[in-house]
Amino acid sequence: MTELIKRLLLKAVWLAVVFLGITLISFWVINLAPGKPTDLQTDLNPLITPEAIERLEKLYGLDQPIHVRYRLWLERLVKLDFGNALTGDRRPVWDKISERLPLTVGMNLAAMVLTLALAIPIGVTAAARHNGPFDRASTVFVFLGFAMPGFWLALLLMLGLGIAWPVLPISGVTSLDHATLSPPARAWDIIRHLALPMFIYVFGGLAGMSRYMRSAMLEVLRQDYILTARAKGLSERAVIYRHALRNALLPVITLLGLSVPGLIGGSVIIEQIFSLPGLGQLFYQAVMSRDYPLIMANLVLGAVLTLGGNLLADMGYSLADPRIRSGGGRG
Repeated sequence: MTELIKRLLLKAVWLAVVFLGITLISFWVINLAPGKPTDLQTDLNPLITPEAIERLEKLYGLDQPIHVRYRLWLERLVKLDFGNALTGDRRPVWDKISERLPLTVGMNLAAMVLTLALAIPIGVTAAARHNGPFDRASTVFVFLGFAMPGFWLALLLMLGLGIAWPVLPISGVTSLDHATLSPPARAWDIIRHLALPMFIYVFGGLAGMSRYMRSAMLEVLRQDYILTARAKGLSERAVIYRHALRNALLPVITLLGLSVPGLIGGSVIIEQIFSLPGLGQLFYQAVMSRDYPLIMANLVLGAVLTLGGNLLADMGYSLADPRIRSGGGRG
C-alpha cells in the first residue's frame, strides 16, 4: 500500500509539472500568433485613434509583458477563474464553455462507446478468421476508413442524404419547431440531426480501432499459452474470449487513453461543418477572433483531458494485466 501511494504521489507531481509546461508553452505560442483581440474592434473602424487602441490594450492587459500576463492568468487559474471573453458578449469564459460542453462530450463519448462495441468484435473475428473472406472484407473497409478524410465524407453525406435525397438534417441540433413537438418527437428530432456527425465520428474511429484490435489479437494468438490452451481441448470460443481477448485489449486501452483529448480537438471540423454549437465550434471562433482567455480555457481543458487519458490508460493497463499491478510489467 505504501508503494502504491508513493507511485500515485510521484505520478501526481509529474502530471502537475507537465500541465504547467503545457500552459506555459500554449500561452507563449498564442501570443506569438499575428493579430490581437482588439483588431476586430479597431481594423474596421476608420475613426479609431492610436490613443484609443492603447486604451483598449490597457483595458485587456495586453500592454503588459507576456510573463506578467502569464503570471496573472496562472493566479486566476488556481482559483478556477478563466476570466471573461474578450470578444462577443464578453461573458465569463467558463459560462460559455459549460453551455457547449454537454453536446461535445456527450457526442464523443457515445461515438467512443459505439466504436468500441463494433471495433472489438470486428477485430477479434478478423483475427480468428485470418486471411478469410471476413478478414479481407474488413481490411478493405479499414483502407477506406483511413483513406477517406472526415470532412470530405461529411460533405458527401450532406450532399447525398441532405440535399439530393433529403432524409436527414444537415445542420444544427434541433428543428425550428422543436419546442412544439412532443417529448418522443423531440428526442427523435435530435437523433436525426446528430445522425450524420455521429456516423462520421464512429466511421473514422472504427477503421483504426478495429485494425489495432486485429493486430493485437493475432499477436496474442501466436503465444505459447494459447497453444497450450488449445492443446488442452478448450473450445476456440473459450480460447479467444477467455484467454486471448484480455491481453489483446492492452493496445486498445492505450488508444482509448490517447483518444480522450479528441473529445474537444477532434470536434472542431465536424462541428463547423454541421453547425453544431459545441466546444469545437467555440474553440474555432475563439482562434479566429484571437480571444486569448477563451483559447487558453479550451487548451487547459484539452491538457486536462490528455493527462487524464494518460492516467486512465495506466489504470486500464493495471486492470487488464495483473503483472503491472505487481510491478512486473511496464516500468
